[in-house]
Parts: sequence; structure tokens; C-alpha cells
Amino acid sequence: MLWAAAGVVTLAFLVVLEIAARHYGLPGPITYQVRELVFPPKSGFLLYASMALTMVVLTWRERFIAIGVAIGVDIVFLLARWAAGADLTEDGHPFGNGALWVIVGCAVIAVTRRTGRERLLLLKGVGLGLLLVAGRKTGDTWLLITSKTRPTVLDPYVATADHALGDPSWVVGRIVRATGTVGTHALDYVYAQLAVAAVVVALYQLRDVAAERRFPRHHLVRTFLVIGLVGPAIYMIFPVVGPVFAYGADGGQWAVAHLWPDTVPPIGTPHPVPFDEITPRNCMPSLHTAWATAIFVHSRKGPRFLRYAGTFWLVATLTATLGFGYHYGADLVAGVVFTLTIEAALRALDRGWDRSGIQLVAHGTAVFAALLLSYRYLPVEMAARPWLFGPVLILAMLSVVHGFVRTTALWEPKTPPAPQPEPQPELGVVP
Repeated sequence: MLWAAAGVVTLAFLVVLEIAARHYGLPGPITYQVRELVFPPKSGFLLYASMALTMVVLTWRERFIAIGVAIGVDIVFLLARWAAGADLTEDGHPFGNGALWVIVGCAVIAVTRRTGRERLLLLKGVGLGLLLVAGRKTGDTWLLITSKTRPTVLDPYVATADHALGDPSWVVGRIVRATGTVGTHALDYVYAQLAVAAVVVALYQLRDVAAERRFPRHHLVRTFLVIGLVGPAIYMIFPVVGPVFAYGADGGQWAVAHLWPDTVPPIGTPHPVPFDEITPRNCMPSLHTAWATAIFVHSRKGPRFLRYAGTFWLVATLTATLGFGYHYGADLVAGVVFTLTIEAALRALDRGWDRSGIQLVAHGTAVFAALLLSYRYLPVEMAARPWLFGPVLILAMLSVVHGFVRTTALWEPKTPPAPQPEPQPELGVVP
């Protein structure tokens, strides 16, 4: 019943977003997803990553069959488009349709050929794969809504407050530019394939599902989806487009000035500024930072390679978000606090709410709210006293990090000590 209720709520949410997108004359997440059954998908890698999540409930034989079917369907579609003279990459990737057809096929098999727990397990796998793709489409629709419903942005407030942190976007932007095309392309790949990195960690966490015939109580995909659901709501409250748009060439005539990344904007009296109806207001908080932080946290219990990969993806994502001018430093601080608060809430929900869980979530929520309020109402004071407010911002974030690490460590099940062998009496000695 819980899974059915979650499915109904998710479907209703997608329908609402579809209606909202249609209101602005564009297709919504449902239309985009159905379209990718036939047309070149915009998210080929993500579709195969979603299929991999669905396959965690299959046996190895079934997995090989699913991969073969997906590749075969993609080849058929590719040949059909080539024969028709269509541009193979006009709308997106030349592959990915097969993966989506496999996921849909698993849903049909679950309904028609499975019963009881086996049907439920397969439907959970299908839901997991579809939710990852739907989350991407939902995010795209949310971004459209922010650009259409928020005619002004608050970038001058965040840019002013960012003086307290030393204007990291300007600093890292110049460093990335100095690395040339090699550094830029490498960071761009990391930035674009964040969902694939998440799938790698999730597959490790879900590696035993097929054998145990059940999902773990908590895993990375849950955190990813909640971040993607809650984050855009903050965009509506605090619309920000980022330095490369508000202060760079990408903003065109709407930019406040063309300063990024060469010249730090002067301290003045911040005010909302009008912006176009195309650029998403998706900076506060930085969800790329939030997702990369979630990958880092969930990779801590993996093998050494996975831990190193999680650390690399976090560092590279933070560098990309700043170096490409997509975010201010203040966005990243808020993104870390945002993620750890959501992760703490999900873990507390699984184990049952107690005093430590309530305190941790309340602390993270209070710090996040204080960050947004200070960016909005104290930016001039923060810029005028960076020696005070810079450390305060970092310490506020570290207080949430420390509370999360300490509290979740106490939640870990205690391993009982190994029994000590009884001392044996010496030969010839009567005990």
C-alpha cells in the first residue's frame, strides 16, 4: 500500500507539472518521456543507467537478456533513422530507446507473468529506473517554470554576500580558464554525468537485491530524488541565475555588467534585477553540489576505489560549478547544508524519529534558513566585514557537517566484541 500510495502521488505530481508546462506552450515530463520511446532521446546515458537500476532485481541470465534486447532495439532504431535519412543526433543521443523499452517491458512482464512478492520486487525495480529518468524530466520542467514565473532575480544580493567568502567563483573561474580546453572539457564531462556517477554508487548499494529479494531500507537514489523534488521549490523563493549570466557574457543584454571572471563586482546597494524568460533560476541552493555531496556521503561505506571516486566527483563538481560561473560560493555552502539535512531526515525516518534525529534535522533546517535570510537581508554587512562573516558562514556549515557525522555514527549498529577463548589449564595442573 505504501508503494502504491507513493506511485499515485508521483503520477499526480507529474500530471500537475505536465499541465503547468502545457500552460507555457511546451511539453511536460510525461510527454518528453513517452517521446523517447521512438525519437532520439536527450538522455541516452541516463536511460541506460536507469535500466541498470532496474536490473538489480533480475538474475544474471535475465540481465544479459535485457542488455541484448536493449542493444538490439537501439540498432533497429538507428538503422531505421539512417534508412529514412534522418539526422541521428538531431534531437539528442543516437541510442537509449532500447533501454527505455526494456524498462517498460519489465513492467509488462511484472503485471502479466509475475505474482506476489516477485511481482512487487520487479515493479519496484521498474519504478526505481523510471523515477531516475522522471526526476531528470521533472527537473527540466521545474527550471522552465522558474524562468517563466520569476521575472526578477536576486543575484546582486548573493554576489554581494559572496564577498565574505572571497568571491570564489571569480577566483576559480580564472583558474579554469587558465587550464585551457583540456581542463574545461574534463570538468564539463564530470558536471554533465553526475547522475551516472550516482548510479555507480547506487548499484554498489543495491548489489544484493537479486539474491536477498528485497531492497535495503535506505540508499542513494532516495536521497537524489528528494533533493530533486524539494530543491526547485527553493528556487521559487530565492531565484538566482549565477555569475556567468548575471555578470558574464552569457547574460547578454540582461546582464548587470560583463565582469565575470575578470573583475569582481563592486559593493553597492543590491536590488532585484529583471532577467529573461529563458534562463533557469536554479542557483540557490546548488543542487549539483547537493547531489555530489550525497554521492560522497553514500560512497563512504564502499571499497577504496568507490570512496576515492566519490571524493573526486565532489571536488570536481565543486570546481566546475564555480569555474564555469554557474554558482556563487554562497550557493555551495547552502547546498551542503541542504543535502545533509535531507539525508539526516531520511535516515531518521527509516530508523524511527527520536531526540537525536529531531535535533539534527532541526539544526540543519535552522542553519539553512539563516543562510538564506542573511544572503537576502545582510549582504552589505557581510561584504563590509568578510573577516567576521566569512568564518561564520563556514563554521555554520561545519556545525551541520559535525552534527551529521557524530549523530549518524551513533546510529550505526554496534558490532558485539568477539568472544574471548577460555584460558586452558597447564598440563599437570588441576584446575
